[in-house]
Amino acid sequence: MAFPAPASAAPRTVYVSPSGTGTDCSSAQPCSLTAAQAAVRSLNDAMSDDIVVQLADGVYRLAQPLRLTAEDSGSGGHTVMWQAAPSARPVITGARAVTGWSVADAARNIWKADVPAGLDARQLYVDGAVATRARTQVNRADFTASSAGMRFSGGALSYLNNLANQSRIEVESVNSFTDRYSPVQSISANFITMQQPAWNNNNFGYDTLMRPHRAGPFYLSNAYEFLDSPGEWYLNPTAGALYYIPLAGQNMSTVSVELPTLQSLVNVGGTYSEPAHHITFSGITFTGTSWLGPSSNQGYADQQTGAYIAGNWNWPSFDSCHNGCTQFEAARPHWLQMPAAVQISAANTITFTDSRFVNLGQTAIGIGNDANAHASGVGLGAGNITVTRSEIARSSAGGILVGGVRADAHHPSDQRMVNRDITISNNRIHDLGADHRGIVSVLTTYVTNSTVAQNEVYNMPYSGMSIGYGWGANDAGGSNHYANRGLYNYQPRYTTPTTASNNRLIGNYIHDVMQQMNDGGCIYTLGWNPSALISRNHCLRTNGHFGLYFDEGSKYYTATNNVFSNTGTWATANYWGGENMGNWTVTNNWSTNGSTNVTNGDRGNVVSGNVTVTNGNWPSGAQDVMASAGPQDTTPPPTTAQRIVGAQSGRCLTVPGSSTTNGTQIQLWDCTGDRSSCSRTPISRSASADRGTHQQRGDMMSDPEEHMTDPESAGEVLPDEELDAIAGGDAGRKPRPPYL
Repeated sequence: MAFPAPASAAPRTVYVSPSGTGTDCSSAQPCSLTAAQAAVRSLNDAMSDDIVVQLADGVYRLAQPLRLTAEDSGSGGHTVMWQAAPSARPVITGARAVTGWSVADAARNIWKADVPAGLDARQLYVDGAVATRARTQVNRADFTASSAGMRFSGGALSYLNNLANQSRIEVESVNSFTDRYSPVQSISANFITMQQPAWNNNNFGYDTLMRPHRAGPFYLSNAYEFLDSPGEWYLNPTAGALYYIPLAGQNMSTVSVELPTLQSLVNVGGTYSEPAHHITFSGITFTGTSWLGPSSNQGYADQQTGAYIAGNWNWPSFDSCHNGCTQFEAARPHWLQMPAAVQISAANTITFTDSRFVNLGQTAIGIGNDANAHASGVGLGAGNITVTRSEIARSSAGGILVGGVRADAHHPSDQRMVNRDITISNNRIHDLGADHRGIVSVLTTYVTNSTVAQNEVYNMPYSGMSIGYGWGANDAGGSNHYANRGLYNYQPRYTTPTTASNNRLIGNYIHDVMQQMNDGGCIYTLGWNPSALISRNHCLRTNGHFGLYFDEGSKYYTATNNVFSNTGTWATANYWGGENMGNWTVTNNWSTNGSTNVTNGDRGNVVSGNVTVTNGNWPSGAQDVMASAGPQDTTPPPTTAQRIVGAQSGRCLTVPGSSTTNGTQIQLWDCTGDRSSCSRTPISRSASADRGTHQQRGDMMSDPEEHMTDPESAGEVLPDEELDAIAGGDAGRKPRPPYL
């Protein structure tokens, strides 16, 4: 492998293409991703400038996750930069394309394709959307639960006794703040025997599967017999057969179908003594994963925002712990976290920019999570990590999860474990939680110094953004409420603060959230967070739920100069069991709902200058917040738009660029104050607002090139439409209806 030294220091470039071979890694003879990694390792011991790993256009189908450690890092203050070639749109995927479809059942319009036997997946991506795994919605009242499973009445449900592959069937319960999955063992004589320990763990604690705080949809899923609606699919791993019912207008000879084969894509991290560092990713799409954890006998005993219970515990009688018990507190210190598609831990000075994270089967990006959520086996220890100017969308769970939930996250045994200096900025995060609804766009748990700023968040089933964790139980002095529950029989009652401090949410535009779940809001907090700041955010439409929600143990937050429009109670505190809460500064906010239980002088709170706005008469300060919230530098300003104002409806219609082209997407707006102008409040749920710097969804990246190369087609050219479908682009595709 020859890399001649330049006459003067200049970035070295390693050239990569999907069909690359050999070790030359030159522009004339590009290599593969794995060969490029080896090339970097031969060059990075004493760098005099950056090393650029330049990815050509195309789809890079991984056989295993890309693992980057200290050996792959920059040196001498220089950076290893994995980036798209000029005008290229490289896609790194853990999925395989599925072709060769034929009709399997003409009467039901079920199509079939052969896939490798033994391959399993919980997600399927069709034309860039998360398809719906075959399921049927049932009535909770038709089932009587016990420690072994569920008994159902005969009649309409008797067909369940005859289902094939019964041990692959799952029960899903969409609750108040949890979305739980529990696998079936067998069905006979009108009784569904459930697999353990998933069944006991899902009926243990709070908001349980069979005794939820709010009873949402209840499904039986993953049986061939449940295939009955367009857009549904079923995979039989034993037979190596994939089945799908096309949506109206889908042509199975041209449709893009991607079946995930990997559970993660990129794992960045070393050890605390030798961390990964000075690595950047730019202009790359990350897509095509499926986390298989819930498919085991552990199921998914959801607790909240990506944390779950597994293993065997000292369960009490089945009916005695659906609203907490001492035995449940024994499990709390041992909660696990959902592993992300892109994982970063034991690392510093890592940046992801101008990229896309779409069609992923779990949390998109995990930063410094607990060790159990990292393939490296080393968790936490993330510092100076940045995710910026990117899109995170159309995936099965949450967006970005920063921090862990176990003891080393909040009271680390080694100071190198502390997560610090995290920046999440200028991203668009939307249409998440297709399969795991109890998630948020960005959650920072126990983090020292984080800034989550100028992001746009929309179309979320649960809360918009979240700061903090622990419900106050791990903060200095602990909680009498949790002492009474029995938690401190199983963990210390800490006398020192956690690592959570100086975490900030600034200038975010968060709208159309809380679309399915309960007990959340636009912005949600937990636990102590000294110097935390929530400022200049624009919260719009929470489906009647809270604007700002101080949940258990929340303390030391400042919320100022935020706009809360069309929310439920604009600021609320959950004082139930939260005796150690307060010290909030809540000042100079604007809301359309004057309701709040956060009052001045109570619990050390400072509450003043908050204004209730009626009839859309927003003061200039509020208008400034609304105009400036959201991404600021991800896209160029829009062209001048033609505007139509509805005199009675008070809504505005804009035609971007005054276009007369057929198919141009129009934008519908709320108009406020003077009806001759429009506010920056979008009505359309199919597109982001034209907010000075906002574009249509799917326009996050630069304009696509005309063609790209498919690595599996020996130089065959793919049109943009296929790239958009693989990479999860909107591209006019019909998306999966959200959160049904």
